[in-house]
Amino acid sequence: MKLRDSLLQHDSIVLQAAADDWRQAVAIGCGRLQSAGVVDERYYPAILRNVGAHGPYFLLAPGIAMPHARPQDGVLHNGFALVTLATPVCFGDPDNDPVDILVTLAAVDARSHSQEGILQIVALFDEATNFNRLRACRTPQQVLDLLDEALAAQQKS
Repeated sequence: MKLRDSLLQHDSIVLQAAADDWRQAVAIGCGRLQSAGVVDERYYPAILRNVGAHGPYFLLAPGIAMPHARPQDGVLHNGFALVTLATPVCFGDPDNDPVDILVTLAAVDARSHSQEGILQIVALFDEATNFNRLRACRTPQQVLDLLDEALAAQQKS
């Protein structure tokens, strides 16, 4: 599933959210995916268990995380949620903390997310200025427009 399509279809863009810690931040995206029927109630606890066992394995770069768990941990359909935080949270990773952008991923199998969705995320964050542009978005439409611009730029190159 394409990132843009999933965000729109599942109403899973949350901007300038409030979270007291990383657990609450992860819960926001998981909650949106659960409300949309993309994951079930097992998904969020599975992410917490995985972090307990492996640390914050889903931190991609300074300021950005991609929380996810395995398909058998409650994934019903492929989907994404995008959350920006009003105040960044720390995961205990000195290289990537603090984090204020979370792209929650749910994939029914290992292959699904590695195609179009991940490529769109790479396109979005390929340009360093897009981090701050995303942080400045105040409406879901602004996020969708930014995604469209990033994809168009990637296709030109």
